[in-house]
Amino acid sequence: MNCLNVEIKAKCANPDFIRATLKKHKAEFKGTDVQTDTYFNVKTGRLKLRQGNIENALIYYVRKNKKGAKDSRVRIFRTENGCELRDVLAPALGVSVEVKKWREIYFIGNVKFHIDKVPGLGNFVEIEAIDETGRIGRRKLLEQCSRYLGLFKISTNDLVSDSYSDMLRNV
Repeated sequence: MNCLNVEIKAKCANPDFIRATLKKHKAEFKGTDVQTDTYFNVKTGRLKLRQGNIENALIYYVRKNKKGAKDSRVRIFRTENGCELRDVLAPALGVSVEVKKWREIYFIGNVKFHIDKVPGLGNFVEIEAIDETGRIGRRKLLEQCSRYLGLFKISTNDLVSDSYSDMLRNV
C-alpha cells in the first residue's frame, strides 16, 4: 500500500480526556497493541518493522521532523512473521533503534488516532489523517488534523517534531 498521511504528534498529559473525546465522537476502538518498532539503517527516509498483537508490517516512510501537521509518504508491507523478517533485515542493514510502546488504536473514518505510552518518554497522542486512494487530498487531511487538534485541546507547546526513535536516540 502506498498512501499520503498528514500526521500530528503531541505530548499527552491527560489520556482520559482524549479517550472521552474519542468516545463522544463515536470513534471505533480497535484495541491496545503492544508494539516493538525496529528501525533499520537506511540512506533516506525511515524503514521500520512493526511487531505487535494487532499491527504487523514493514513500513517505509519519508517525513520531515517538524512540529504540527507533517506529510508522510508511506509504503506498507503487511507481514505475519516479523521475527523471520527481522532476522533477515537486521544483519543486512543494521538496527538503528528499537521503540517499545503500548498503543491504543481508534478510527473515525479515514482518521486514525493513537494514545501511546512509551517507556522513558511518556504519554503521547497521534492524529493520522490517511489518504489511501489519492481522492481525499492534502488540504482535507490538514483540515481533519486541525479539527481534532481543537477537539483534543492540544496546545502548540505540546506538539512534538521528532519520532519516538529520534527521541530515544537523544535520551
